[in-house]
Amino acid sequence: MKGYLLKEQKIVIGQETFIESNAAENNFSVMFEDDAETGYFYGAEKAADTAELRILDMLLIYDVESIDKAERPATVSIIWSIDWMRCGLVINNYCHAVFDFANQGGYNRHQFPPPNNIWTLHDRKLTDEMIAEFFS
Repeated sequence: MKGYLLKEQKIVIGQETFIESNAAENNFSVMFEDDAETGYFYGAEKAADTAELRILDMLLIYDVESIDKAERPATVSIIWSIDWMRCGLVINNYCHAVFDFANQGGYNRHQFPPPNNIWTLHDRKLTDEMIAEFFS
């Protein structure tokens, strides 16, 4: 691995879950949420003066109904790059999404939702090159 594994948690897909991870050297943060219907990954920034979180972007990870019941026990890992400017969401050793805070982009397998007009202004396609930045 070429980064910092900051969170690793066993979950059951379809049971409410919230996992937050904060970068150690800047104000960026990510959150993974399963609301029992969908799984989403959020990129956020903490305001320096209030420590309030501002959501920059969100990425669909899964619809619970589309996940086979045998695959619902899962391990969620949140990995930050060495420079603390990229963060990946890995579920059962499979990278589902990456936030690139330096280039203001959120990327996922579904390329959904469409890019927003606040932060991600370009294609959402998660590439093998982006994933390779986290793994040897």
